[in-house]
Amino acid sequence: MSNEDDSSINFEDYEILPEDFSQPDLNFKVIVIGNSGVGKSSITKKATKNIFEESYNATIGFEFLSFILKIKNTIIRLQIWDTCGQEVYRSLITNFYRNSSLAIIVYSIDNRESFENIDVWLKEMRKYSNPDTKVFLIGNKIDLEKERKINKEEGEMFSKNNNISLFLETSAKIGFNTEKIFIEACRLLYKDYLTHKKNKKNKKIVTFPIDNKKQLNNQGHEMKNSCCS
Repeated sequence: MSNEDDSSINFEDYEILPEDFSQPDLNFKVIVIGNSGVGKSSITKKATKNIFEESYNATIGFEFLSFILKIKNTIIRLQIWDTCGQEVYRSLITNFYRNSSLAIIVYSIDNRESFENIDVWLKEMRKYSNPDTKVFLIGNKIDLEKERKINKEEGEMFSKNNNISLFLETSAKIGFNTEKIFIEACRLLYKDYLTHKKNKKNKKIVTFPIDNKKQLNNQGHEMKNSCCS
């Protein structure tokens, strides 16, 4: 990775790399949270694998995916932790907020309860994660516009009032804005990394060394076993 700051980088010039690219320069942990059934797994799979499954299968524990973006000469990997949303597993999920660089909270625009619970997820995340963890808010399933229960302005207002870095509406089914979520995540986290590096602050930048991938997968395996028991 070259020595550069954000003033020398065109963040609009990027390239999405294959998920199995093995030599990123920076790794960031991203956790995807929200009520069960809002489309967390559908969003991540559509963005990373271009897959959408019509049938609903609840995530058990965690599923790990990667999104890799090249910005100028730097390759950034997001290690995405797609979580289960069922209440019965909530106490287990809190153990995995630690060291997250970004939390993506998802609700479904046709489900008022999933929107009302955003505040619960946000408070829980901020309690157990790092103080500097960024937050995105995603309103999914805009392909169900006729069944909409939450208008876009409500999502925008919640984001504004709660210091959320980005609000987007998406559709995993048609692929609308799914990649954009993770492109914007890479941009934001890379800019934040460069800012702290430039200012030489003593604030910890949360990234994962390359050899942590095996450790993360082992943790995920243990989590899935716990959820299934």
